Amino acid sequence: MTEETPGFDEQQPQGQPQQQPDVPSGSDEAEPKAAPQEGAAPAGDAAAAAQVAGLTAQLDQVRTALGERTADLQRLQAEYQNYRRRVERDRITVKEIAIANLLTELLPVLDDIGRAREHSELVGGFKSVAESLETVAAKLGLMQFGKEGEPFDPTIHEALMHSYAPDVTETTCVAILQPGYRIGERTIRPARVAVAEPQPGAQTAKADEAEAADDKESGGPDEG
Repeated sequence: MTEETPGFDEQQPQGQPQQQPDVPSGSDEAEPKAAPQEGAAPAGDAAAAAQVAGLTAQLDQVRTALGERTADLQRLQAEYQNYRRRVERDRITVKEIAIANLLTELLPVLDDIGRAREHSELVGGFKSVAESLETVAAKLGLMQFGKEGEPFDPTIHEALMHSYAPDVTETTCVAILQPGYRIGERTIRPARVAVAEPQPGAQTAKADEAEAADDKESGGPDEG
């Protein structure tokens, strides 16, 4: 009688490999996977952090460069504005000097026109030309000054004659020998005048007369 091998219903044919029994996938005998270590950051997070740090450093550099370029641009703009104002001021000054030089050369002609007008010789075609010349000079900003009876001002008057007069209380222009001319606030020729000063002692005499008149009106000096 043949003995049966325990655990097998049928004997395995000879010459064939012995089949292993199937092991379920959820069986405890399956090889467990290695669990990640606690507290260790994944390699991808470290690389991302390094990349962010690099980009932040680059952004700081760009911001610094942008601030420097902005400051340079503002400085250049301020210098350009100053340059424009300086050029405009110089242009105006050169123009005023050129006009003043031109009108200075015309002053003798204007003096001749003035003398001809005083002697009633400004007639006919000469009168028309003279008036046109005076109109053009006025458009260029030329202004005449100097009148009899005005106080003497050494900044705009040139005294050619001097005298004393009892009827003046200060140095006064009593005759205009040549009118003065200015362009704006700039005097290109002072007025040449004859001046008169108060008569020496005239002020004292007038003061005595005024005091006497006051005493007369008040009834005379008080008697002791």
